[in-house]
Amino acid sequence: MNYQAFTNDSLTMMYAAVRGALAADDAAERQGGEPMFKVRDTPEWKKHAADLESEMLRRGMVFEIIDWAEGQGSLPL
Repeated sequence: MNYQAFTNDSLTMMYAAVRGALAADDAAERQGGEPMFKVRDTPEWKKHAADLESEMLRRGMVFEIIDWAEGQGSLPL
């Protein structure tokens, strides 16, 4: 996808959509359900987010990086 062709607002909206889909999946799993979007299981989601981040950083945009570890179990200490 040619991310350079999009406006800053468009990039922000697409990034928010990734974040929203991830949050929806995590909420479904917390409730014992199946994730609808399978964001964590589909590498293309992470690539899309990384490509968006790259373009947003290139433009000097300020945004909160997605925490891909959030909602995941942790290793025992």
